[in-house]
Amino acid sequence: MTNDSVQYSLRDRVATIRIDDGKRNALPPQVLREIYRALERAESDRAIVILTGREGVFSAGFDLNVMKRGGTNAIRMLRLGYGLTTRIMSYPYPVIAACNGHSLAMGVFMMLSADHVIGSRGDFKIAANEVAIGMTMPRVAAATLQHRLNPAAFQRAVVLANYFDVESALNVGFFDELVDPTELEARAKACADEFKALDAYAHTASKRRIRAKLIRKIRFSIPLDLLDAALLGLRRSRSQ
Repeated sequence: MTNDSVQYSLRDRVATIRIDDGKRNALPPQVLREIYRALERAESDRAIVILTGREGVFSAGFDLNVMKRGGTNAIRMLRLGYGLTTRIMSYPYPVIAACNGHSLAMGVFMMLSADHVIGSRGDFKIAANEVAIGMTMPRVAAATLQHRLNPAAFQRAVVLANYFDVESALNVGFFDELVDPTELEARAKACADEFKALDAYAHTASKRRIRAKLIRKIRFSIPLDLLDAALLGLRRSRSQ
């Protein structure tokens, strides 16, 4: 399964979902919908998922051009993106995020929703940069960060929009491991092969049990974050 930006491939019960728009791997509504469709297909195939990007970038997050135009399309993009976090967190088989390079904002939240996150060594930046671009950190994003990062890094990531290099990102919890870029794909596949040995029912039941409170919190927060975004858009339009 392919479209311009999202490719799906299946081999030996491992589904690779690759985001590649040839640029920064922004996430407009149509790309987010394709990721959802790829996850549906992977679940139908009873597959472990490797979620990855393109050389040098995992994802730069929401499409800022859509955000700037505002309106229903921007709200639709936010709803799809925020909901994607719980879709990945509750996916019934292991999900591996193979981060190829830079990962920002919604790219980070998507990445941190996976069960195991592999980063690439290199001159790459990892950041939840909402505050730096004039946005109050959404509740959904904060909850996703908090469940992975150590407390001090969580504070810096949210209120100071800190950019982390890959070694720092590993140390504070963005990544579970780091590999050379040339080894990323092979390492992700090796992890997938290891995870095939897990009992599928126990894996699903356990991840949903320990994440139940977090998933409820995110789902409750989505309409509040969408309301905040709509009000922010209204204020900006009135100030122009």
